[in-house]
Amino acid sequence: MGISRIAVSRRPGARHLGILRAGGLSIPVALGRSGIAADKREGDGRTPAGRWRILALLYRPDHGPRPVSRLPARTIRPDDGWCDDRADRRYNHPVTLPIGGPRKVSHEKMWRDDTLYDLVLVIDHNQRPRIAGRGSAVFVHLARPGFKPTEGCVALRRADMKRLLARLRPGAVIDIV
Repeated sequence: MGISRIAVSRRPGARHLGILRAGGLSIPVALGRSGIAADKREGDGRTPAGRWRILALLYRPDHGPRPVSRLPARTIRPDDGWCDDRADRRYNHPVTLPIGGPRKVSHEKMWRDDTLYDLVLVIDHNQRPRIAGRGSAVFVHLARPGFKPTEGCVALRRADMKRLLARLRPGAVIDIV
């Protein structure tokens, strides 16, 4: 069968800590430094409240084999990025680095020096319609030690992510409340 719905909520007393519940699992997660909010804005540190479809799994092939999962998956390459420049037509979309053009385009590197993006779930936050300034590169990814806050993503431990990936069904959604 598998998991078709994930629920994420804030833990009482800690704005950047939460619990992910899915298919009998209860997993601690880090949230954005400013907590959860319905009115997400670029750079505000908020995790966006709402129901989001899980679109794909991205993974670093040099940090381990393809994880067990039924989700569509793609390897992250050294030249992969994600545009977070609200003035650019590629805002909140994957890009190939370096981004050319007449001006510098703000972006996030997907091939990071740390391990946070070794496993990434892409969700459809601010995809259709895509509105400049409403937040970009909001993912489910691996957590920093001690569950330090994110910039707006949901982050969990590697072992918990692998357990979740093995059970997620294509078409699954994440409800952030």
